[in-house]
Parts: sequence; structure tokens; C-alpha cells
Amino acid sequence: MRQEIRISGFGGQGVALAGMVLGRALVLYEGMEAVLTQSYGPEARGGASSANLVVSDEPIDYPFVQRPDVLIAMSQEAYTTFRPTARPEAIILVDDDLVQPADGDCPHGIPATRLAEELGHRVVANIVMLGFLVGVTGLARRESVEEAIRASVRPRTLDLNLRALAVGLEHAMAIISGGSRP
Repeated sequence: MRQEIRISGFGGQGVALAGMVLGRALVLYEGMEAVLTQSYGPEARGGASSANLVVSDEPIDYPFVQRPDVLIAMSQEAYTTFRPTARPEAIILVDDDLVQPADGDCPHGIPATRLAEELGHRVVANIVMLGFLVGVTGLARRESVEEAIRASVRPRTLDLNLRALAVGLEHAMAIISGGSRP
């Protein structure tokens, strides 16, 4: 099993941290192999960025994402740039307050930034989206991602990040169960 995952957005959204947390969860707590590469635009904040994760249950021979099986787009520019690179059957996740999908495209949407703002800090939109990813795909167990968050964020932000993960997971479960969005 090899999966290619691209988490994309703009600088300052925590795209790289989301990729690192997911990779750590998969490698340390799920027993998978993973390789993370990152790409940044010319600006530190506001430029395009992506975290590209190759995940496999055996050694990875080619470490670069070419045709994502999962694409997260947290900005319109990211969606416009990376949607054409994703496999036709790819799982597409978008921040639906920031991304207007192309006609005929029906990605899974979550208002990640708005939900993060409701938690008090928009900087955790990346972790809301990570929870949504885990809930929609089942790629990792919640406990694995929680442990990876504990190992990756500052202690003073731990509770906020764990709440953000829970919000994303709850949103995914509501959609999967066919209920209305929280």
C-alpha cells in the first residue's frame, strides 16, 4: 500500500506542521513508512506552501508525491494549482470558506479556519483539517495523532491543538454518518 498525500495552502497556515504530525503519527504509532517533503513560495507568510507525504507499509523507493491520492487545499491558490495533479479518484478535502471548487468537482469541505477561530485561534485550522482528514480517510487512529501532537507542539498549546483535532474529527463523523454538519 502506497499513498501520496499533499497538504497545501499558504505560508502561515501550518501546512508543514500538519504534514509532520501526520507523518509522525503514521511512523511512530501506526508502524508505517513515511517520507515528508515540503515546498514554500518565495514569501515566508502568504506564499504558496505544501507538505507532501508518501506513506507505505513497505520501504519507500521514490520519496516524492507525483499524483496525490489525498489532496488537502486550504487556499484557493492551492486548490487551483494542485487539484489537476491529483488522481481522478483522489479524496479532496478543502477549507470550504476559502476554496471555491471547480464546476462538477465535489470535494469534502470543512470550514476549518472558521472552526479554529471559534476555538479562539485561527492558527489551529491545520489541526482541525488534520482531524477532518483522519475522520474521512481512517488513515490513522485518533490516539496516534493525539500522541504525535503531544510530541510536536508546545505544551502551552497542547490543549488547544487537541480540541482542534477533536473538532475536525467530529465534523468528519457528522458528514460520514449522513447527519448535518456540526
